[in-house]
Amino acid sequence: MDTESHEPNLDEPPLAPDWVPLTGLQLRRAGVQFDAVRVDGSRGRRLADTLARMTGGNPGPVVEEANARRAVYFLVPAGSTAHRAWPDGVTRLAAGPGHVSYIPVPALDGPTWPLSWRYRPVTPEHLVHPLLLRTALQEQEWAYLT
Repeated sequence: MDTESHEPNLDEPPLAPDWVPLTGLQLRRAGVQFDAVRVDGSRGRRLADTLARMTGGNPGPVVEEANARRAVYFLVPAGSTAHRAWPDGVTRLAAGPGHVSYIPVPALDGPTWPLSWRYRPVTPEHLVHPLLLRTALQEQEWAYLT
C-alpha cells in the first residue's frame, strides 16, 4: 500500500524553470526558450511595474540590471517580437538569419550582481505577453506626451 501523499505542498516555492541557472548568472540564446525586449533605465522599471499592475502582479519574468545602462529585460515567447513595430529606445533580443542575441538570466537566489529578478518566473511556459507589453509601452508613451 502506498502511503505517500501526492498532494502538492503549497508551502514550498514552485520549482524554477530549467532555463534558470542554479547559481550565478548565465547567458541564454534568444529564440530557444524565449526572446527578450530590453528597455533601459527608469523607463524600463516603470514599464515593468505598469505591466505588473495590468496583470495582477504576475507579468511574467523580468530581469533588471544594476549597473551600466540599468537595462530591464522582459522575457517574451520566442519569435514574438518579430514583425512588430516597437517604439524608439526598445531593443529586441531575438534570433534571425545571420543574427544571434544572448539574454542574461540570473539564478533565483544567491549572488547574481549586477542582475536580479524584478518579477520572478512562475512556470517555464509563463512569459511576458508581447501584446500586453506593447500596450504598456504605448500607455507609458502617452502619459509622457500629456
